[in-house]
Amino acid sequence: MQNIIAYQGYQGAYSHLACKNAYPEMEAVACESFLDAMLMVEEEKAKLAMIPLENSTAGRVEEIYRLIPKMSLYVIGEHFEPVRHCLLGLKESKIDDLKYVLSHPQALAQCQNHINELGLKAVAKLDTAGSAKEIKEKNDKSCAAIASSLAADIYDLKILKDNFEDIIGNVTRFFVLSKEQIIPEYDRNETYVTSVIFEVRDIPAALYKALGGFATNGINLKKLESYSLSRGLPVSHFHIDIYGHTEEKSMQLALEELSFFAQKIKILGVYKKFKSH
Repeated sequence: MQNIIAYQGYQGAYSHLACKNAYPEMEAVACESFLDAMLMVEEEKAKLAMIPLENSTAGRVEEIYRLIPKMSLYVIGEHFEPVRHCLLGLKESKIDDLKYVLSHPQALAQCQNHINELGLKAVAKLDTAGSAKEIKEKNDKSCAAIASSLAADIYDLKILKDNFEDIIGNVTRFFVLSKEQIIPEYDRNETYVTSVIFEVRDIPAALYKALGGFATNGINLKKLESYSLSRGLPVSHFHIDIYGHTEEKSMQLALEELSFFAQKIKILGVYKKFKSH
C-alpha cells in the first residue's frame, strides 16, 4: 500500500492543508467526493483519509454520518484545522480592480462583511480551492477567490487580504480514517476519545437508559449526534464521542450497560485527544 492520505476537494482545499499539517510525510491525493476518498482507503489504494466531521461556524457535515457506518473503516485520530480565509487574486491584481469574488457558499457567508465593505459581488462555487483554480484559468483581474494560503501557492496567486473571515477562530474537526483498527496502548497520563455508533432499542426512554451508564460510571460525553441512514422513516441512529479508553474499567462497564438498551453497536475508534501545537 502506498504512503497516501486521501481527501475530498481540489488541491489547496482546507482538507489538503489538514493533510499536510497532520501528516507531512505522506502524499496527499485529491478526490472528487468524500465517498471516493473513503473508498481509496477501503480498497487499500491509500493508507488514510482525512474527512471533515464538523465546523465551529457551519456545523456538522451530515453526509459523513451517513457514510461512515456503511464503510469498513476505523477512526484512528482527530485533527483540528484552523480555517483562515484569504482573498486571492492574480499576481497583477489590486483590490481596486476587483468586482467579483468566487468561493464555496460557507466561505462567502463567513466573509460577508468584508465582501460588502469592498463592494464585491459574491459568486457561489462548489469548492474554495476550485474557485482559486478557476480565477487563475479565467485570467481576469476583476475576479478574486476566497481560499487558503496553500491554494495561493499552488495556483500562483497573490494574497490580497489575509484573515479575510469576519470572525476569527473558525476551526474544522477532521476524522483520520484507516482500514486497520489501531488502538493506542492506554496511558493514564493521556486523554483519549472513544467514538461509538449505535441504534437504540424500541423501548420507552431508550436513549436516556442507554447513556445512563456513562453518567453512573463518571464518564464524560464529548459529543452526541443523531442521524438517519435512509431517506425514509427516521431511525434512531446515534454517534457519540466519549472521553475515555476501552481499557478503562469504567468505560467497559458503561459500554456493557449501553448494550442492554442499544443494538448494532460499533466502536469506530479509540484515539488520543487532539493537542494543538
